[in-house]
Amino acid sequence: MNILVIGQCSLHWGRMEFGNIGNYYIMEPFFRGLHKAFPGASIKTTMQMSERFQKDENVQSVSLDAYYNWRNDELSLAKEEYEQAKRYLQTGQLEKSTPYLELVIESDLVIDFSGDIWGDNADFLGPDRFEVGLYKDLIAQELGKKVIMLAGSPGPFSNIETLELAKTVYSQFDLVTNREEISTELLESWGFDTSKTYSLACPAFLFEPQNDEQMKSLLVSEGLSNKSDREKPIVGFIVCGWNFSQGPFDLWPRESADYLIFAKTVEYLTETLGARVCLMSHSNGFDIPPAPFKLKHGRDYPIAKQLEAILIERDISKDFFVLDGIYDAWQSKSIIASFDMLVTGRVHAAVSGFSQYIPTVVFDYGHAPKAHKLRGFSRVAAAENYLVDPSNLQNVINTVDSCFKDRDSYSFNLKKQMTHVREQVAQHFELTKRLFD
Repeated sequence: MNILVIGQCSLHWGRMEFGNIGNYYIMEPFFRGLHKAFPGASIKTTMQMSERFQKDENVQSVSLDAYYNWRNDELSLAKEEYEQAKRYLQTGQLEKSTPYLELVIESDLVIDFSGDIWGDNADFLGPDRFEVGLYKDLIAQELGKKVIMLAGSPGPFSNIETLELAKTVYSQFDLVTNREEISTELLESWGFDTSKTYSLACPAFLFEPQNDEQMKSLLVSEGLSNKSDREKPIVGFIVCGWNFSQGPFDLWPRESADYLIFAKTVEYLTETLGARVCLMSHSNGFDIPPAPFKLKHGRDYPIAKQLEAILIERDISKDFFVLDGIYDAWQSKSIIASFDMLVTGRVHAAVSGFSQYIPTVVFDYGHAPKAHKLRGFSRVAAAENYLVDPSNLQNVINTVDSCFKDRDSYSFNLKKQMTHVREQVAQHFELTKRLFD
């Protein structure tokens, strides 16, 4: 059994593994789920993973050129590959071989893994990026392979011509699984044929945290141990660039006024509700090869530090602190487990909270392009009432207050809901296996 995993998540080395921590939460259980469904399968991917990941997860990364590599003629190359595929079906001969065509021909199953960038968002990554990806799907379909799209959150679609091609490609998938039901509802509203689409949950819900003596020592050093013996509950607080009312998400530096709602929320938590607040980053960065690899702080950290400075200057909140360390995905999930409550604008930090029964308030995106996945993921966790517009202070305060006061019942409800969620995650791979039974 030969499996090829492609998709818009095919990015430069390290992006899916060492940057946004939520990306890695998905990757590990995704590939493990495939191996569980297809024991002994050979899995190749255009995603650029580390040697460590490839060895531990039994996956081979192939050249990024096979999918998209920011060349001036990416779209024309993809269209020519499509024509080559059609001629190959007629003659049985490849007139002009390409790495992608060879990979598809030798595959039994091709999986498009594009997350929330199968649509307009793909074109933020490079010119014609979405259309190129559609032709890559179309090539595999033309060659008669089983072609599916797993664990996505497709859309939006504003380009009419690309939309029509997307509908054609989508209708020819043998199976589509989305990570939440809102994506499916939106696809139907755009006129997509969703007869082979299932609304499930994100594989990230299954990601396992670090839970050893070294991690326990780290929590002690950060003041996050002994959860049951605390004088005050600790509330984790994560803000990212998407939560501000003014875009773009990577705008820097920002005006102090941009942080006012977040500062007032922290002040309410500490001064009215009597909690401690832990400001935390949920993203990392790294030096681009050929520089020696080393993890460093990502975009969330300077936001946390600027919020810290603003809180100090306002001198209202008396009990907050920042985590200054650099933590990998496994450590980050363990840290989130140590909180009594979480307020986050990172969707997979919310997944980390939900899956560990931590009462969680989710900040929605504050500026365009807005993503429906935050509402969708909150609905999966039966926590949609705890999704808030970060520009509406009163709504934020009311929701934080409700979450804090009801956190025992909230945690109990999450524990029940996660049993169902874990079953949904397993279905991504059970449905895929069923295509070959």
